[in-house]
Amino acid sequence: MKNLDHWIGGSVVAPGSAAYFDDLNPVDDSLYARAAAGNADDVNRAVEVAHQAFLQHRDIPATVREGWMAKAAEIMERDATLFQDVLVDEIGSPIAKAGFETRFAVSFLRAATGVPRRIRGETIPSDTPGRFSMSLRQPVGVVAGITPFNVPLIKGIKQSAMALATGNSFVLLPSEAAPRIADLLAAMWREAGVPGGLFNVIYGNGAEIGDVLTGHPKIASITFTGSSRVGKHIAEIAARGLKKYTLELGGKSPLIVCADADLDKAVGAALFSIFMYQGQVCMGASRIYVERPIFEAFAKAFAAASARAKVGDLREPGTMLGPIISERQRERVRRHIDDARTKGAEVLAGAQWSGNSCSATVLSGVTANMTVFAEETFGPVTSLYPFDSLEEAIDLANDTEYGLSAAIFTRDIDKALHFAQRAEAGMVHINAPTLHDEPHVPFGGTKASGFGREGTEADLEIMTEWKWVTIQSATASPGGH
Repeated sequence: MKNLDHWIGGSVVAPGSAAYFDDLNPVDDSLYARAAAGNADDVNRAVEVAHQAFLQHRDIPATVREGWMAKAAEIMERDATLFQDVLVDEIGSPIAKAGFETRFAVSFLRAATGVPRRIRGETIPSDTPGRFSMSLRQPVGVVAGITPFNVPLIKGIKQSAMALATGNSFVLLPSEAAPRIADLLAAMWREAGVPGGLFNVIYGNGAEIGDVLTGHPKIASITFTGSSRVGKHIAEIAARGLKKYTLELGGKSPLIVCADADLDKAVGAALFSIFMYQGQVCMGASRIYVERPIFEAFAKAFAAASARAKVGDLREPGTMLGPIISERQRERVRRHIDDARTKGAEVLAGAQWSGNSCSATVLSGVTANMTVFAEETFGPVTSLYPFDSLEEAIDLANDTEYGLSAAIFTRDIDKALHFAQRAEAGMVHINAPTLHDEPHVPFGGTKASGFGREGTEADLEIMTEWKWVTIQSATASPGGH
Protein backbone atom coordinates (compact mmCIF):
# COMPACT_ATOMS: atom_id res chain seq x y z
CA MET A 1 0.00 0.00 0.00
CA LYS A 2 1.20 3.51 -0.85
CA ASN A 3 0.30 6.86 0.71
CA LEU A 4 -0.05 9.56 -1.92
CA ASP A 5 0.51 13.22 -1.14
CA HIS A 6 -0.21 16.15 -3.44
CA TRP A 7 2.42 17.11 -5.99
CA ILE A 8 2.91 20.90 -5.83
CA GLY A 9 5.86 22.88 -7.11
CA GLY A 10 7.95 19.78 -7.79
CA SER A 11 7.59 18.36 -4.27
CA VAL A 12 5.24 16.07 -2.41
CA VAL A 13 3.00 18.09 -0.10
CA ALA A 14 0.81 16.71 2.68
CA PRO A 15 -2.85 17.76 2.67
CA GLY A 16 -3.67 20.79 4.77
CA SER A 17 -6.47 18.86 6.42
CA ALA A 18 -4.14 15.96 7.29
CA ALA A 19 -6.94 13.70 5.96
CA TYR A 20 -6.60 10.87 3.46
CA PHE A 21 -9.12 8.77 1.53
CA ASP A 22 -9.01 5.10 0.57
CA ASP A 23 -8.23 3.98 -2.98
CA LEU A 24 -9.73 0.50 -3.42
CA ASN A 25 -8.87 -2.38 -5.74
CA PRO A 26 -12.22 -3.01 -7.49
CA VAL A 27 -11.62 -6.77 -7.76
CA ASP A 28 -12.34 -7.28 -4.06
CA ASP A 29 -12.56 -3.73 -2.63
CA SER A 30 -9.32 -4.26 -0.73
CA LEU A 31 -7.22 -1.23 0.20
CA TYR A 32 -4.79 -0.39 -2.61
CA ALA A 33 -3.54 3.08 -1.59
CA ARG A 34 -4.43 6.12 0.49
CA ALA A 35 -4.49 9.55 -1.14
CA ALA A 36 -4.48 13.06 0.26
CA ALA A 37 -7.95 14.53 0.71
CA GLY A 38 -7.42 17.96 -0.77
CA ASN A 39 -9.31 21.06 0.35
CA ALA A 40 -9.73 24.55 -1.06
CA ASP A 41 -6.47 25.76 0.46
CA ASP A 42 -4.56 22.93 -1.24
CA VAL A 43 -6.13 23.79 -4.58
CA ASN A 44 -5.42 27.49 -4.23
CA ARG A 45 -1.80 26.78 -3.34
CA ALA A 46 -1.35 24.52 -6.36
CA VAL A 47 -2.85 27.07 -8.75
CA GLU A 48 -0.77 29.92 -7.35
CA VAL A 49 2.40 27.84 -7.67
CA ALA A 50 1.43 26.85 -11.21
CA HIS A 51 0.81 30.51 -12.10
CA GLN A 52 4.22 31.60 -10.81
CA ALA A 53 5.89 28.70 -12.62
CA PHE A 54 4.18 29.74 -15.85
CA LEU A 55 5.42 33.30 -15.51
CA GLN A 56 8.94 32.05 -14.80
CA HIS A 57 9.11 29.47 -17.58
CA ARG A 58 6.77 30.78 -20.28
CA ASP A 59 9.68 31.54 -22.63
CA ILE A 60 11.27 28.08 -22.52
CA PRO A 61 12.14 27.34 -26.16
CA ALA A 62 10.44 24.72 -28.29
CA THR A 63 13.51 22.50 -28.36
CA VAL A 64 13.35 22.07 -24.58
CA ARG A 65 9.62 21.34 -24.53
CA GLU A 66 9.90 18.78 -27.30
CA GLY A 67 12.71 17.20 -25.28
CA TRP A 68 10.32 16.75 -22.34
CA MET A 69 7.86 14.93 -24.59
CA ALA A 70 10.50 12.65 -26.09
CA LYS A 71 12.01 11.82 -22.70
CA ALA A 72 8.59 11.15 -21.16
CA ALA A 73 7.82 8.70 -23.98
CA GLU A 74 11.10 6.88 -23.26
CA ILE A 75 10.31 6.71 -19.55
CA MET A 76 6.81 5.38 -20.06
CA GLU A 77 7.99 2.80 -22.55
CA ARG A 78 10.70 1.74 -20.10
CA ASP A 79 8.20 1.55 -17.21
CA ALA A 80 5.32 0.12 -19.24
CA THR A 81 4.95 -2.89 -16.94
CA LEU A 82 4.62 -0.63 -13.89
CA PHE A 83 1.96 1.53 -15.55
CA GLN A 84 0.06 -1.58 -16.66
CA ASP A 85 0.23 -3.12 -13.20
CA VAL A 86 -1.30 -0.01 -11.67
CA LEU A 87 -4.06 0.04 -14.30
CA VAL A 88 -4.85 -3.58 -13.50
CA ASP A 89 -4.81 -3.25 -9.72
CA GLU A 90 -6.19 0.25 -9.25
CA ILE A 91 -9.05 0.41 -11.76
CA GLY A 92 -9.56 -3.23 -12.73
CA SER A 93 -8.26 -3.10 -16.30
CA PRO A 94 -7.86 -6.45 -18.04
CA ILE A 95 -4.23 -6.71 -19.14
CA ALA A 96 -5.12 -6.29 -22.81
CA LYS A 97 -6.81 -2.96 -22.10
CA ALA A 98 -3.97 -1.87 -19.81
CA GLY A 99 -1.48 -2.64 -22.56
CA PHE A 100 -3.50 -0.69 -25.12
CA GLU A 101 -3.77 2.31 -22.80
CA THR A 102 -0.04 2.36 -22.12
CA ARG A 103 0.87 2.04 -25.80
CA PHE A 104 -1.55 4.82 -26.72
CA ALA A 105 -0.06 7.10 -24.06
CA VAL A 106 3.44 6.52 -25.44
CA SER A 107 2.16 7.20 -28.95
CA PHE A 108 0.52 10.43 -27.82
CA LEU A 109 3.72 11.63 -26.17
CA ARG A 110 5.63 11.00 -29.40
CA ALA A 111 3.00 12.90 -31.38
CA ALA A 112 3.18 15.75 -28.85
CA THR A 113 6.93 16.00 -29.47
CA GLY A 114 6.10 17.91 -32.65
CA VAL A 115 3.60 20.27 -31.05
CA PRO A 116 6.05 22.95 -29.78
CA ARG A 117 7.15 23.67 -33.36
CA ARG A 118 3.57 23.82 -34.70
CA ILE A 119 2.52 26.78 -32.56
CA ARG A 120 2.63 29.20 -35.44
CA GLY A 121 1.01 32.45 -36.45
CA GLU A 122 0.82 33.99 -39.89
CA THR A 123 1.44 37.18 -41.79
CA ILE A 124 -1.78 38.97 -42.67
CA PRO A 125 -2.36 41.38 -45.58
CA SER A 126 -3.13 44.86 -44.21
CA ASP A 127 -5.41 47.54 -45.60
CA THR A 128 -2.93 50.18 -44.47
CA PRO A 129 0.12 50.93 -46.63
CA GLY A 130 3.36 50.61 -44.71
CA ARG A 131 1.89 48.35 -42.02
CA PHE A 132 3.30 44.86 -41.37
CA SER A 133 0.54 42.72 -39.85
CA MET A 134 0.95 39.32 -38.23
CA SER A 135 -0.68 36.97 -35.73
CA LEU A 136 0.93 34.96 -32.93
CA ARG A 137 -0.21 32.03 -30.83
CA GLN A 138 0.75 32.28 -27.16
CA PRO A 139 0.13 29.96 -24.17
CA VAL A 140 -2.93 30.81 -22.05
CA GLY A 141 -1.36 30.32 -18.60
CA VAL A 142 -2.57 27.72 -16.09
CA VAL A 143 -4.59 24.80 -17.45
CA ALA A 144 -6.80 22.70 -15.16
CA GLY A 145 -7.31 19.04 -16.04
CA ILE A 146 -9.89 16.68 -14.55
CA THR A 147 -9.55 13.03 -15.54
CA PRO A 148 -11.87 10.00 -15.21
CA PHE A 149 -11.22 6.58 -13.70
CA ASN A 150 -11.71 4.51 -16.84
CA VAL A 151 -8.80 5.75 -18.97
CA PRO A 152 -6.78 7.77 -16.45
CA LEU A 153 -3.47 7.27 -18.22
CA ILE A 154 -4.70 8.24 -21.68
CA LYS A 155 -6.53 11.31 -20.43
CA GLY A 156 -3.79 12.30 -17.99
CA ILE A 157 -1.24 12.19 -20.79
CA LYS A 158 -3.47 13.92 -23.34
CA GLN A 159 -4.24 16.81 -21.03
CA SER A 160 -0.85 17.34 -19.42
CA ALA A 161 1.29 16.74 -22.50
CA MET A 162 -0.61 19.29 -24.55
CA ALA A 163 -0.53 21.86 -21.76
CA LEU A 164 3.23 21.49 -21.29
CA ALA A 165 4.03 21.23 -25.01
CA THR A 166 2.25 24.52 -25.67
CA GLY A 167 4.09 26.37 -22.91
CA ASN A 168 1.46 26.34 -20.16
CA SER A 169 1.51 25.06 -16.59
CA PHE A 170 -0.92 22.38 -15.45
CA VAL A 171 -2.92 21.36 -12.37
CA LEU A 172 -4.42 17.87 -12.41
CA LEU A 173 -7.38 16.70 -10.35
CA PRO A 174 -7.62 12.94 -11.04
CA SER A 175 -10.56 10.67 -10.30
CA GLU A 176 -10.70 9.52 -6.69
CA ALA A 177 -10.59 5.98 -8.09
CA ALA A 178 -7.27 6.50 -9.93
CA PRO A 179 -4.83 8.60 -7.86
CA ARG A 180 -1.88 6.19 -8.23
CA ILE A 181 -1.73 6.74 -11.99
CA ALA A 182 -1.50 10.50 -11.38
CA ASP A 183 1.38 9.88 -8.97
CA LEU A 184 3.23 7.96 -11.69
CA LEU A 185 2.67 10.82 -14.11
CA ALA A 186 4.18 13.31 -11.65
CA ALA A 187 7.28 11.15 -11.28
CA MET A 188 7.51 10.73 -15.06
CA TRP A 189 7.35 14.46 -15.81
CA ARG A 190 9.91 15.21 -13.09
CA GLU A 191 12.35 12.68 -14.55
CA ALA A 192 11.67 14.05 -18.03
CA GLY A 193 13.02 17.42 -16.88
CA VAL A 194 9.83 19.48 -16.44
CA PRO A 195 10.61 22.30 -13.95
CA GLY A 196 8.85 22.21 -10.59
CA GLY A 197 5.47 23.94 -10.62
CA LEU A 198 4.63 23.33 -14.27
CA PHE A 199 2.96 20.01 -13.43
CA ASN A 200 0.94 19.72 -10.22
CA VAL A 201 -1.47 17.15 -8.80
CA ILE A 202 -4.22 17.69 -6.23
CA TYR A 203 -6.09 14.64 -4.98
CA GLY A 204 -9.56 14.76 -3.48
CA ASN A 205 -13.29 14.60 -4.02
CA GLY A 206 -14.21 16.41 -7.20
CA ALA A 207 -17.63 17.28 -5.81
CA GLU A 208 -15.92 19.15 -2.98
CA ILE A 209 -12.95 20.85 -4.65
CA GLY A 210 -13.69 20.73 -8.38
CA ASP A 211 -15.44 24.09 -8.37
CA VAL A 212 -12.55 25.67 -6.47
CA LEU A 213 -10.15 24.51 -9.18
CA THR A 214 -12.22 25.31 -12.27
CA GLY A 215 -13.46 28.60 -10.83
CA HIS A 216 -10.06 29.87 -9.68
CA PRO A 217 -9.39 33.25 -11.33
CA LYS A 218 -5.90 32.18 -12.42
CA ILE A 219 -7.15 29.10 -14.27
CA ALA A 220 -7.26 30.13 -17.92
CA SER A 221 -8.40 26.89 -19.53
CA ILE A 222 -10.17 23.69 -18.46
CA THR A 223 -10.09 20.22 -19.97
CA PHE A 224 -12.53 17.72 -18.47
CA THR A 225 -13.61 14.15 -19.10
CA GLY A 226 -16.57 12.78 -17.19
CA SER A 227 -20.35 12.80 -16.99
CA SER A 228 -22.59 15.12 -18.98
CA ARG A 229 -24.16 16.44 -15.78
CA VAL A 230 -20.82 17.56 -14.34
CA GLY A 231 -19.65 18.77 -17.74
CA LYS A 232 -22.60 21.16 -18.04
CA HIS A 233 -21.82 22.49 -14.56
CA ILE A 234 -18.18 23.10 -15.52
CA ALA A 235 -19.31 24.89 -18.69
CA GLU A 236 -21.33 27.30 -16.54
CA ILE A 237 -18.31 28.00 -14.32
CA ALA A 238 -16.09 28.52 -17.37
CA ALA A 239 -18.62 30.87 -18.97
CA ARG A 240 -18.76 33.05 -15.85
CA GLY A 241 -14.97 33.33 -15.87
CA LEU A 242 -14.66 33.59 -19.68
CA LYS A 243 -12.35 30.57 -19.64
CA LYS A 244 -11.57 28.28 -22.54
CA TYR A 245 -12.71 24.68 -22.07
CA THR A 246 -13.03 21.27 -23.66
CA LEU A 247 -15.53 18.68 -22.40
CA GLU A 248 -15.49 14.99 -23.32
CA LEU A 249 -18.64 13.56 -21.81
CA GLY A 250 -20.99 10.57 -21.85
CA GLY A 251 -22.44 8.60 -24.71
CA LYS A 252 -25.14 6.23 -25.88
CA SER A 253 -23.32 5.23 -29.03
CA PRO A 254 -25.15 3.38 -31.82
CA LEU A 255 -23.76 0.63 -34.05
CA ILE A 256 -25.77 -0.15 -37.20
CA VAL A 257 -25.54 -3.51 -38.98
CA CYS A 258 -27.04 -3.58 -42.49
CA ALA A 259 -28.24 -6.77 -44.16
CA ASP A 260 -25.30 -6.73 -46.59
CA ALA A 261 -22.69 -6.54 -43.80
CA ASP A 262 -20.01 -9.11 -43.12
CA LEU A 263 -21.77 -10.77 -40.19
CA ASP A 264 -18.68 -12.21 -38.52
CA LYS A 265 -16.84 -8.88 -38.61
CA ALA A 266 -19.90 -7.03 -37.35
CA VAL A 267 -20.31 -9.43 -34.43
CA GLY A 268 -16.63 -9.12 -33.49
CA ALA A 269 -16.72 -5.32 -33.71
CA ALA A 270 -19.90 -5.13 -31.65
CA LEU A 271 -18.35 -7.35 -28.98
CA PHE A 272 -15.29 -5.09 -28.73
CA SER A 273 -17.36 -1.91 -28.95
CA ILE A 274 -19.38 -2.57 -25.81
CA PHE A 275 -17.49 -5.07 -23.69
CA MET A 276 -13.96 -3.65 -23.72
CA TYR A 277 -13.14 -2.71 -20.13
CA GLN A 278 -16.50 -4.17 -19.07
CA GLY A 279 -18.45 -1.45 -20.86
CA GLN A 280 -16.98 1.37 -18.79
CA VAL A 281 -16.14 3.33 -21.92
CA CYS A 282 -17.95 6.46 -23.10
CA MET A 283 -17.83 5.30 -26.74
CA GLY A 284 -19.38 1.90 -25.92
CA ALA A 285 -21.99 0.67 -28.40
CA SER A 286 -24.87 0.34 -25.96
CA ARG A 287 -27.40 0.45 -28.83
CA ILE A 288 -27.04 -2.01 -31.72
CA TYR A 289 -29.47 -1.68 -34.65
CA VAL A 290 -29.68 -4.66 -37.01
CA GLU A 291 -31.56 -4.78 -40.32
CA ARG A 292 -34.54 -7.10 -39.93
CA PRO A 293 -33.59 -9.79 -42.52
CA ILE A 294 -30.47 -10.67 -40.50
CA PHE A 295 -31.68 -9.69 -37.04
CA GLU A 296 -32.20 -13.23 -35.76
CA ALA A 297 -28.92 -14.49 -37.19
CA PHE A 298 -26.98 -11.58 -35.74
CA ALA A 299 -28.70 -11.84 -32.35
CA LYS A 300 -27.92 -15.55 -32.12
CA ALA A 301 -24.27 -15.11 -33.14
CA PHE A 302 -23.74 -12.06 -30.95
CA ALA A 303 -25.35 -13.65 -27.91
CA ALA A 304 -23.17 -16.74 -28.34
CA ALA A 305 -20.02 -14.62 -28.69
CA SER A 306 -21.00 -12.55 -25.65
CA ALA A 307 -21.52 -15.70 -23.57
CA ARG A 308 -17.93 -16.67 -24.37
CA ALA A 309 -16.50 -13.30 -23.28
CA LYS A 310 -14.25 -14.27 -20.41
CA VAL A 311 -14.62 -12.94 -16.89
CA GLY A 312 -11.65 -13.78 -14.71
CA ASP A 313 -8.01 -13.14 -13.86
CA LEU A 314 -7.17 -9.65 -15.11
CA ARG A 315 -3.63 -10.69 -15.99
CA GLU A 316 -4.77 -13.50 -18.26
CA PRO A 317 -4.58 -12.24 -21.87
CA GLY A 318 -7.91 -13.85 -22.73
CA THR A 319 -9.87 -12.04 -20.01
CA MET A 320 -12.21 -9.46 -21.51
CA LEU A 321 -14.30 -8.38 -18.52
CA GLY A 322 -13.11 -7.32 -15.10
CA PRO A 323 -14.81 -5.73 -12.10
CA ILE A 324 -17.14 -2.75 -12.13
CA ILE A 325 -15.27 0.13 -10.51
CA SER A 326 -17.37 0.72 -7.37
CA GLU A 327 -20.40 -0.50 -5.46
CA ARG A 328 -22.28 2.61 -6.54
CA GLN A 329 -21.68 1.81 -10.19
CA ARG A 330 -22.43 -1.89 -9.68
CA GLU A 331 -25.81 -0.94 -8.27
CA ARG A 332 -26.46 1.20 -11.35
CA VAL A 333 -25.72 -1.74 -13.66
CA ARG A 334 -27.96 -4.05 -11.61
CA ARG A 335 -30.75 -1.48 -11.59
CA HIS A 336 -30.67 -1.03 -15.36
CA ILE A 337 -30.75 -4.78 -16.01
CA ASP A 338 -33.44 -5.50 -13.41
CA ASP A 339 -35.63 -2.64 -14.64
CA ALA A 340 -35.42 -3.93 -18.22
CA ARG A 341 -36.24 -7.48 -17.14
CA THR A 342 -39.16 -6.41 -15.00
CA LYS A 343 -40.67 -4.41 -17.87
CA GLY A 344 -40.41 -7.28 -20.38
CA ALA A 345 -36.98 -7.19 -22.01
CA GLU A 346 -35.40 -10.52 -22.91
CA VAL A 347 -31.90 -11.35 -21.69
CA LEU A 348 -30.14 -13.07 -24.59
CA ALA A 349 -26.86 -13.43 -22.70
CA GLY A 350 -25.22 -12.46 -19.44
CA ALA A 351 -26.75 -10.64 -16.46
CA GLN A 352 -24.73 -12.92 -14.19
CA TRP A 353 -22.43 -11.67 -11.44
CA SER A 354 -19.17 -13.16 -10.24
CA GLY A 355 -17.98 -11.11 -7.29
CA ASN A 356 -17.77 -7.51 -8.52
CA SER A 357 -17.85 -8.49 -12.20
CA CYS A 358 -20.93 -8.66 -14.43
CA SER A 359 -20.91 -10.93 -17.47
CA ALA A 360 -21.46 -9.57 -20.97
CA THR A 361 -25.18 -8.77 -21.09
CA VAL A 362 -27.29 -8.60 -24.26
CA LEU A 363 -30.90 -7.40 -24.12
CA SER A 364 -33.66 -7.58 -26.72
CA GLY A 365 -37.14 -6.11 -26.69
CA VAL A 366 -36.04 -2.96 -24.91
CA THR A 367 -38.67 -0.22 -24.99
CA ALA A 368 -38.70 3.49 -24.24
CA ASN A 369 -40.13 3.04 -20.74
CA MET A 370 -37.01 1.14 -19.63
CA THR A 371 -34.15 3.04 -18.00
CA VAL A 372 -31.54 1.34 -20.18
CA PHE A 373 -33.25 2.63 -23.33
CA ALA A 374 -31.97 6.20 -22.98
CA GLU A 375 -29.56 6.33 -20.05
CA GLU A 376 -25.88 5.44 -20.20
CA THR A 377 -25.33 2.28 -18.13
CA PHE A 378 -21.53 2.47 -18.20
CA GLY A 379 -21.31 -1.27 -17.78
CA PRO A 380 -21.27 -4.46 -19.91
CA VAL A 381 -24.85 -4.05 -21.14
CA THR A 382 -26.15 -3.49 -24.67
CA SER A 383 -29.53 -3.68 -26.40
CA LEU A 384 -30.45 -5.03 -29.86
CA TYR A 385 -33.11 -3.39 -32.02
CA PRO A 386 -34.38 -4.35 -35.52
CA PHE A 387 -34.82 -1.78 -38.31
CA ASP A 388 -36.35 -1.91 -41.80
CA SER A 389 -34.58 0.86 -43.71
CA LEU A 390 -31.40 2.88 -43.39
CA GLU A 391 -33.38 6.08 -42.88
CA GLU A 392 -35.18 4.46 -39.97
CA ALA A 393 -31.85 3.34 -38.52
CA ILE A 394 -30.44 6.86 -38.82
CA ASP A 395 -33.48 8.33 -37.10
CA LEU A 396 -33.19 5.78 -34.29
CA ALA A 397 -29.45 6.36 -33.94
CA ASN A 398 -29.96 10.12 -33.69
CA ASP A 399 -32.86 9.86 -31.23
CA THR A 400 -30.72 10.52 -28.15
CA GLU A 401 -29.34 13.45 -26.20
CA TYR A 402 -25.83 12.09 -26.81
CA GLY A 403 -23.62 12.26 -29.89
CA LEU A 404 -20.16 10.86 -29.23
CA SER A 405 -19.40 7.94 -31.56
CA ALA A 406 -21.32 5.90 -34.15
CA ALA A 407 -20.52 3.02 -36.47
CA ILE A 408 -22.07 1.25 -39.44
CA PHE A 409 -21.38 -2.10 -41.09
CA THR A 410 -22.26 -2.33 -44.77
CA ARG A 411 -20.66 -3.21 -48.10
CA ASP A 412 -22.50 -0.32 -49.79
CA ILE A 413 -20.28 2.78 -49.85
CA ASP A 414 -23.24 5.03 -50.65
CA LYS A 415 -25.06 3.84 -47.53
CA ALA A 416 -21.93 4.23 -45.47
CA LEU A 417 -21.21 7.79 -46.58
CA HIS A 418 -24.86 8.79 -46.25
CA PHE A 419 -24.81 7.58 -42.66
CA ALA A 420 -21.50 9.34 -41.99
CA GLN A 421 -23.04 12.62 -43.14
CA ARG A 422 -26.34 12.23 -41.30
CA ALA A 423 -25.17 10.72 -38.01
CA GLU A 424 -25.34 13.23 -35.16
CA ALA A 425 -22.03 12.19 -33.65
CA GLY A 426 -18.59 13.69 -33.37
CA MET A 427 -16.99 10.49 -34.69
CA VAL A 428 -18.27 7.97 -37.24
CA HIS A 429 -16.58 4.69 -38.17
CA ILE A 430 -17.40 2.54 -41.20
CA ASN A 431 -16.97 -1.22 -40.87
CA ALA A 432 -15.19 -0.73 -37.54
CA PRO A 433 -16.03 -0.57 -33.83
CA THR A 434 -17.30 2.57 -32.13
CA LEU A 435 -14.11 2.59 -30.05
CA HIS A 436 -11.28 4.44 -31.78
CA ASP A 437 -8.77 7.13 -30.91
CA GLU A 438 -5.50 8.44 -32.32
CA PRO A 439 -3.27 11.23 -30.99
CA HIS A 440 -3.73 13.70 -33.84
CA VAL A 441 -7.45 13.35 -34.65
CA PRO A 442 -10.22 15.72 -33.44
CA PHE A 443 -11.63 13.48 -30.71
CA GLY A 444 -14.94 14.43 -29.12
CA GLY A 445 -18.70 14.55 -29.41
CA THR A 446 -21.76 16.68 -30.06
CA LYS A 447 -24.90 17.43 -28.05
CA ALA A 448 -24.63 16.14 -24.46
CA SER A 449 -21.47 14.21 -25.35
CA GLY A 450 -19.20 17.17 -25.23
CA PHE A 451 -17.92 20.53 -26.34
CA GLY A 452 -14.75 21.08 -28.34
CA ARG A 453 -12.25 18.44 -29.39
CA GLU A 454 -9.12 16.78 -28.02
CA GLY A 455 -5.94 15.96 -29.95
CA THR A 456 -2.55 17.37 -30.80
CA GLU A 457 -4.14 19.69 -33.38
CA ALA A 458 -7.54 20.47 -31.83
CA ASP A 459 -6.18 21.19 -28.34
CA LEU A 460 -4.27 24.20 -29.66
CA GLU A 461 -7.59 26.07 -29.55
CA ILE A 462 -7.85 25.91 -25.74
CA MET A 463 -4.13 25.72 -24.90
CA THR A 464 -3.14 28.86 -26.82
CA GLU A 465 -4.68 32.21 -27.74
CA TRP A 466 -4.28 34.47 -30.72
CA LYS A 467 -2.55 37.85 -30.61
CA TRP A 468 -2.54 40.35 -33.49
CA VAL A 469 0.65 42.41 -33.86
CA THR A 470 1.36 45.27 -36.28
CA ILE A 471 4.56 47.13 -37.11
CA GLN A 472 4.24 50.55 -38.69
CA SER A 473 6.84 51.78 -41.15
CA ALA A 474 7.79 55.44 -41.46
CA THR A 475 5.39 55.74 -44.41
CA ALA A 476 2.35 54.27 -42.59
CA SER A 477 -0.62 56.55 -42.06
CA PRO A 478 -0.86 57.66 -38.40
CA GLY A 479 -4.61 57.17 -38.47
CA GLY A 480 -4.28 53.59 -39.61
CA HIS A 481 -6.22 54.03 -42.86
